[in-house]
Amino acid sequence: MTDSEGVPMDAANQPAAAESGNGTALEGLMRWPDLLSQPIPQPSRTLQIGPDAETDLVDIWLPEGAGLHPTVLMIHGGCWQKEIADRTIMNYAAEALRQEGVAVWNIEYRGVDEEGGGYPGTFLDVARAVDALGERGRSLGLNTNRIVAFGHSAGGHLAVWAAARENLPETSPLYSDDPLHLAGVVNSGGLADLEASAPITDPGCLADIMDQLTGPPSESRADVFSDTSPAALLPVSSKIISVNGAQDRIAPPELGRALTEKVREAGGEADFVNVPVSGHVELIAPGTLAFDIETVALKRLLGLETETAD
Repeated sequence: MTDSEGVPMDAANQPAAAESGNGTALEGLMRWPDLLSQPIPQPSRTLQIGPDAETDLVDIWLPEGAGLHPTVLMIHGGCWQKEIADRTIMNYAAEALRQEGVAVWNIEYRGVDEEGGGYPGTFLDVARAVDALGERGRSLGLNTNRIVAFGHSAGGHLAVWAAARENLPETSPLYSDDPLHLAGVVNSGGLADLEASAPITDPGCLADIMDQLTGPPSESRADVFSDTSPAALLPVSSKIISVNGAQDRIAPPELGRALTEKVREAGGEADFVNVPVSGHVELIAPGTLAFDIETVALKRLLGLETETAD
């Protein structure tokens, strides 16, 4: 699938399409309107999984046919801020996976710009939605025996964090004694290592809201990354595949490459793919090389056969 640098062997001459971090279009790359101006697909159903009628929501995307469908847990980005994005930004990606025969559990969570969001609310929302998949998924036609996650941007952080919940300290308010296990994660342009990402991504995306996201230090939690940043919760038993656009200014490839090295050094399993001529938008835009690569990765993590050969 990749060469020694993590670049797809057949990718060098393929067209792709993203937007720079400051909103300036880069030649040959997609901008957000290129994706969001398209007719938006709708989920098979929406489920309320908690008391909040606006936040405790999951959109379910079901393929055709009966039986238990292979399932992807999907987590949207938006710099952890609802003003920037909610779960519907992932509708295009979810529908494309549904057409591939894969069910999607697309979750919502409070942003740091919402009441109760940030630490610990954002993380508790994600944990509740993840565990609800394990509790309710089978009755809805989802195969919960082997679940993989797909998180984009801030959602990449939350997806890898969901996989790392097994290592949360018992003293943390985020701790759970039986979190849902994830077989793997596709970390799509993710900001999974908070400390490493803050000085690299746009300040408004992370550095400016870091205090709300991680919460203040305390006597019992001197290191605010100890239960909020996946890089501080290694090793994880899930395989982590980081996919980055080579021209992505929100999540430059160095972040995915560095996280992969950290996971491996800790004894975990990880891969890195650097997609040429791609930015941040292509990663969740069906029809692009980046999204095609991620689809193959998700299906492989699910144990499904694909037509794409190494």
